[in-house]
Order: sequence, then C-alpha cells, then structure tokens
Amino acid sequence: MSHARSEYENFKAMAPDVYDVVLALGQFAAKAGLDKQLVELIKLRASQINGCAFCVQHHILLSERIGVPVDKLNLVAVWREAPIFSARERAALAWTEALTHLPDGVSDEIYAEVSREFSEKELTYLTSAVASINVWNRFGAAFRWTPAKRPAAANAAAS
Repeated sequence: MSHARSEYENFKAMAPDVYDVVLALGQFAAKAGLDKQLVELIKLRASQINGCAFCVQHHILLSERIGVPVDKLNLVAVWREAPIFSARERAALAWTEALTHLPDGVSDEIYAEVSREFSEKELTYLTSAVASINVWNRFGAAFRWTPAKRPAAANAAAS
C-alpha cells in the first residue's frame, strides 16, 4: 500500500466544522455514561473491519491508556471465540459488526441480544458511537492517514 494521501492534521485544519461534528458524535456515548473501555472496544472492532490503520492504532493506544486489558485488545478481532468478553461486551460487539456491515441488516437475534444488555437509551448512545467510528473510518481509510507511533516511553515499557 502506498503512503498517506493526506494526514489527519490536514483534515482538522481543512474542515474544522466537519471534524468538530464527528468528534462530538463520538463523545456522546461516554458522556451518557457508557463504559469508556466498552466504547473503545467497539471503536477498535469497527476500525478493524473497515481497514482503517490510523483508527486501529489510535484506539489501541487510547484503550491502553484507559486500562483496557491487553488480552481483550489482542482478542477483539476474534471475540466470538474468546471467553474473556462479558455478555454485555459480546452484545455490543455483535451490534457494532451488524451496523458496520449494514448491507447485511440487523437481525432480530442481534437486536434481542443487545436489548437484553442495554437500555433503549444506552442502545441509542451505543449506536451513536458505532456511527461515529464508521464515519472516522471512512476518512482515515480514504485518505490513508498515517497511524500514530507508540510513544517512546511505552515502547521501552513494552520491550
């Protein structure tokens, strides 16, 4: 794959109004009280599906900073096969995948599963987080934003 067509910083400078709206949409779920670690897991999973390297790296680094267990980060791509995820996390990840692969629609089974774990209000905010990351993924993948480098101190600690 060739290098970036444009960079994230260019997007912020070029279209600050669009940047602000998409950023705000992504922040509503946490402001509404959804668990920040859960929100990061769904953002990571959607970014993996959409092939946005910038967003995958961004959400891995952010997840690490807020204490998401490394095993969950390593296994989110195969969450169905990994017993480490709670029923609530599984429901949110299934919902994320259904909304990210929207041509497949959202089955009654997935809706029932997520509705057992989330109130209607929570589900609305969870959906806003999925919508937001899918928008970010469209920009990041289209312009091939360069993923952030891991901070030097974190590199040393990981070695």
